[in-house]
Amino acid sequence: MSEGLAEVLERISGRDKRFAPEAYVFVSDALGETVRRLGRGKLPLNKRHISGRELAEGMADVALDRFGPMTFQVLKAWGLTKTRDIGDIVYTLIDEKILAKSESDNREDFDNVYDFRQRFLAPWEA
Repeated sequence: MSEGLAEVLERISGRDKRFAPEAYVFVSDALGETVRRLGRGKLPLNKRHISGRELAEGMADVALDRFGPMTFQVLKAWGLTKTRDIGDIVYTLIDEKILAKSESDNREDFDNVYDFRQRFLAPWEA
């Protein structure tokens, strides 16, 4: 019997304490939502690829939609404080065979896409 997502997340979070299990679920959900929002959801699996930048931007949009003014605090509570963290989660899920990557993908694609504080706090400060 194959290991379920809950078991994989439990194993990952036991090994890497930087991120809460909710962070992995959220990034995975944001990936699916971003693919859909970019109009790639009906494409064959091998054509649904999105870049690290597209995922980071999409995750920001999904987070702001879901959490509004609490976005920064929610993501921080889960251990997400910079776009590189999104890449770390993605690459952990790739290592666990939950996600796949193309030959052109690399972890650095997630570096410095935006500043979390600016992206998630500035819209609510006035």
